Amino acid sequence: MIKKKGYIEALIAEGEHEQQDFKYQITDARKIARSISAFANHSGGCLLVGVKDNGKIVGVSDEEEIYMIDQAATMYCRPEQPVECRIYNVAGKNVLKVDIAEAADKPVKAPDENGQWRAYYRVADENILASATHVRVMQLQHHDDVGDEPPVVAYSEREQILLDYLDGHGGITLNGYMRLAHISRDAAQQSVIDLCRLGVVSLEYMGNGTCLIVAI
Repeated sequence: MIKKKGYIEALIAEGEHEQQDFKYQITDARKIARSISAFANHSGGCLLVGVKDNGKIVGVSDEEEIYMIDQAATMYCRPEQPVECRIYNVAGKNVLKVDIAEAADKPVKAPDENGQWRAYYRVADENILASATHVRVMQLQHHDDVGDEPPVVAYSEREQILLDYLDGHGGITLNGYMRLAHISRDAAQQSVIDLCRLGVVSLEYMGNGTCLIVAI
């Protein structure tokens, strides 16, 4: 057991954000797997278990909570995710800190309420479903990272239309790009994926979960 009063209080004072989430308790390994998926598909983060949303420390049962975390990371994450669990004693109550690293192999998927394996992503203080385009980008970027050859992508008028638009605007949704270029969803998605792989554009989520295409 690690006793380090002050450290956990400082983390709690930050509140919930893109790299930190509070959990009162863990009762469903599949649900917590969605949090692991969201952090792993983003830039990593931590869970503070035994802490209410308002920051009040209520404490946890060490072995039970760690067992549930282990289940979530190994049984309900695809691929399995390494997590690091540490117990901190704060004013006589135990808080479990779970560190989740950014995944090397993305996307990381977890089962939704219906048992379907989905990829999640961390936006502000929420876990959201990653868009289909984003999931495909993550898959291909991982392939590019481990491959010997650089990606070969097409470049045409429809890509130029998108880049010209982004040059003077903050971003656009996939549906907006479809209307702008008068192309199908499949064609728009492929253009965005190609440009993401080239490092020309990226995908950025708004607070409401809307996915925007933005220039890098």
